[in-house]
Amino acid sequence: MLLGVMEHVLDNPVWHALTGPHWHHAMGRRSARHYPRDMAPFSAILEPGDAAYADLAVDLPSGMEARLFRPREEPLPSGWRQLDYFPMLQMIASKPPKQVSEVGTLLTEVDSRAMTDLVAIAKPGPFGSRTSMLGRYLGVREGDRLLAMAGERMRLPGYVELSAICVHPEARGRGYAAELTLRLMRMAFDGGEVPFLHVRPDNAGAIALYRKLGFETRRELVVTWRQPL
Repeated sequence: MLLGVMEHVLDNPVWHALTGPHWHHAMGRRSARHYPRDMAPFSAILEPGDAAYADLAVDLPSGMEARLFRPREEPLPSGWRQLDYFPMLQMIASKPPKQVSEVGTLLTEVDSRAMTDLVAIAKPGPFGSRTSMLGRYLGVREGDRLLAMAGERMRLPGYVELSAICVHPEARGRGYAAELTLRLMRMAFDGGEVPFLHVRPDNAGAIALYRKLGFETRRELVVTWRQPL
């Protein structure tokens, strides 16, 4: 696996996912990688520079932007334009939860439509038609409706990202988000992995919940959307 000059794999999570446990999902070459867009809208470079951005442009779908998780703001390379830029907190759990309920069941391919419907209402962030193939997803059902879910997205050596943590507006306040997240945390630690997640700095409610569950802020990353001219 190619290694960059980052201090830690979590400083460049998409790269280390796509050159590590998720290598079989990766598109790209040399110093650049992409998730298939129906799985996750993220791309990665090993390190900044014209050569890496040239590699990035080759396999980027026509007319699409590269969404990069970077450890800091970096100069815009020649031949590219920046479409968006915002900070993102990376939070990590240091120890498994003491108590975990059995709320929720493992979701499967037959639940895909229900997952998509919930995402459309709860809007937890990027979630494509094949995102659920990236890891395990747990959900709470009421009849034919999916009321809550949480799952795994990026997987790096020794780490797994928890994502798509969401609850239908009619089911909020029942503790589903916390209980599903705690179950996933326990599953991660039991499998020898450390759970982490990403959240916008202005999402105070989510940050407070994650801290209550045992997550602490590791660092702030930068998410930048860049597109070849």
